[in-house]
Amino acid sequence: MESRKNILLVEDDESLGYLLTEYLRMKGFEIKLSKNGISALKEIEKNKFDLAILDVMMPEMDGFTLAEKIKSKYPEIPFIFLSARSLKIDVLKGFYLGAIDYLKKPIDEEELVVRINTLLNTLSLNKLEPNLNKEFKLGKYRYQFDKLKLTYNDKTIKLTSRENDLLHFFVLRQNKICTHKEILDTIWGKNDYFTRKSLNVFISRLRNYLEAEPLIKIKNIHNQGFIFMIDE
Repeated sequence: MESRKNILLVEDDESLGYLLTEYLRMKGFEIKLSKNGISALKEIEKNKFDLAILDVMMPEMDGFTLAEKIKSKYPEIPFIFLSARSLKIDVLKGFYLGAIDYLKKPIDEEELVVRINTLLNTLSLNKLEPNLNKEFKLGKYRYQFDKLKLTYNDKTIKLTSRENDLLHFFVLRQNKICTHKEILDTIWGKNDYFTRKSLNVFISRLRNYLEAEPLIKIKNIHNQGFIFMIDE
């Protein structure tokens, strides 16, 4: 029997937090509710979570700051935002920080469950990509997919879950055109304006991480997508 997914819900609205906690438990998830970013970090230190759902506007530590700390200290934990802050600049900031989705309040509980299941299924499929190699040599880099690590000489970069999925996607399709739609449908699970913007952010990050090896290029293919190339 498949184990229940463990989700951290960070929401300072007591009524909404209780409602979502009870509903998600009824739908088969293990839920831990935190009312602010500080208590959320303490929970992450003690427990293993499959997903974190973050509000943005919270006392003591807002959701964006919390996301930065999760990304820095616990990059293996994917997170999404569920927030009333729905301006374009807020949504783009959320994706820039590494969110795998940004959902706007109010959201229907059934839709939230569908979104969560879709995201978790997508993440699981990415981890089960049919390839036995867990380690790759990318020019002078050593890439450990299973450990979310990219190493160059004595410098190690700890990748976030989304960065790792994207790099692995490219490595397995080296020297092939990867269309925007293919990338977004496979890794993000949807293809819209905000996820396309998010993809561009993550492409820039990977280019920065790999800049020490001039033989590696992630080339734009106009109106089509990208090619990950390692010149021999």
